[in-house]
Amino acid sequence: MSKAILYDSTKCTACRGCQVACKSWNQHKAEETENRGSYENPEELSPETWVKMRFIETEHYGKFAWLFARRACMHCEDASCAIVCPTGAILKTDEGFVHIDQDWCIGCGNCVQACPFNVPHKDHHGSGTAKKCTACTSVGLNRQDAGMDPSCITTCPTGALKFGDRDELINEGNQQVANLMADGYSNAYLYGEHELGGLHVLYVLDDSPEVYDLPESPQLASKDVIGKWLTGIATAGVIAALPLWLVFKRKQRLEAEQSKAKGGV
Repeated sequence: MSKAILYDSTKCTACRGCQVACKSWNQHKAEETENRGSYENPEELSPETWVKMRFIETEHYGKFAWLFARRACMHCEDASCAIVCPTGAILKTDEGFVHIDQDWCIGCGNCVQACPFNVPHKDHHGSGTAKKCTACTSVGLNRQDAGMDPSCITTCPTGALKFGDRDELINEGNQQVANLMADGYSNAYLYGEHELGGLHVLYVLDDSPEVYDLPESPQLASKDVIGKWLTGIATAGVIAALPLWLVFKRKQRLEAEQSKAKGGV
């Protein structure tokens, strides 16, 4: 069954409980931060920060306002990161969440460049691999398999974050958008219902996506198969360590499994 996370920006207070919960569950280190004239810290996602809150100061329906936006992997149905990955390290769970297999990631950085949301980041000071939110589906730390919600959901005090069946959350999100429009928020929008084949992180917005620093029409990366595969492998310097035939064999097997799953046979 397709699952999703619903984030309602109108209920968020930017308490950053989700940031703390994510770091705690995934055992990530704290990052050194500095005062940049904003409550927002750290400045960007990183290998140690997979969820962060954006603080946006802007004119909002004719008034000055602080808006809050959640920054994390959007878990795209049509995932650019998976398309350009040369080793098939980027996989999707049965529920639709995108996961980077750290045992197969070679640190080529293709996913970093391809993601329209600028989510994956390379761990330059550690493993050298790309890392991002897993929706708590990491091997050995899989909350969903244990029947638990992703850690960020459990600490939200206002109900701004919900986890569940994607279709049900789409209905709930569209109802909230209708309520916002009735209250005068004419640009209210449910982001993620259709973008990139449908995202598994949905946003209830009371204004247009660009106001919340989200691309209005995120684009899927082109699939330059041979060029991306060979460039990625050469960049990582693993030709001697990882037989080329093994990379292609794994890629072909994964594509065959995905095709079989979509065909229902």
